[in-house]
Amino acid sequence: MKIVIVGSGNVATVLSALIYKAGHEIMQVVSRNVDHAVILASKYNVEGVAMTRPEFAEADLYIIALSDAALSSIDNISALSNKFLVHTAGSVSMEIFSKISTNYGVLYPLQSLSKSITTIPKIPFLIEGNSPETRDQLMKFAGTISEEVISANESERLNYHIAAIFTSNFTNHLYAVTEEFCSKERIDFKNLLPLINEVTLRINNNSPYDVQTGPAIREDIFTINRHLQKLTSFPDLKYLYLKLSESILKLHDKK
Repeated sequence: MKIVIVGSGNVATVLSALIYKAGHEIMQVVSRNVDHAVILASKYNVEGVAMTRPEFAEADLYIIALSDAALSSIDNISALSNKFLVHTAGSVSMEIFSKISTNYGVLYPLQSLSKSITTIPKIPFLIEGNSPETRDQLMKFAGTISEEVISANESERLNYHIAAIFTSNFTNHLYAVTEEFCSKERIDFKNLLPLINEVTLRINNNSPYDVQTGPAIREDIFTINRHLQKLTSFPDLKYLYLKLSESILKLHDKK
């Protein structure tokens, strides 16, 4: 297929690489930042232009890889009228395109993506189309760039996006505050990496519920109190420790 990429950030950069590798033809890169558009476009020997430009290259599919905020004003770009449009957001309705096109959908990568990565990870794609024909077209296209393609309606995609925030963004934040704690207490965070890797490996083959460990699930109040006392000088971390321990107790008490 002939593809126009609208965007030049993390998602646009990784998708462009996947699309090119799969043998599709990237026709143009369009971005709010023309310098970034030119840099990305140069990898594929095509034109990089600013989004203010009224013409888009002719293509079979226009992938709008912009932030949620930027997507909110996409219907003002009249040059996209009646083109085959998809966005890549987890929590934005495909109906943002309804005023400018009759053929549109969603191509949402369920993965944390960065333009700086050297190896592209496995990326499941959640697909939605405004008609069965559109959905089938997108499913077929996504199947050329990923081994895991899932048809998901707006509600399902939103739920996946929320789940992704918990499993990726929030988990990474816990690593970050733990690293800060380790630094202040003069211990090496890297010594925890084997533990982090082991937990990740376990949940590949088991329910996270079934492999929960630690003082909270054991109801080891003595150890919990010792930890909370130690964390007195780290009030934000103490709050997280307490709330997460309460959450573990509550979840396992329910079942």
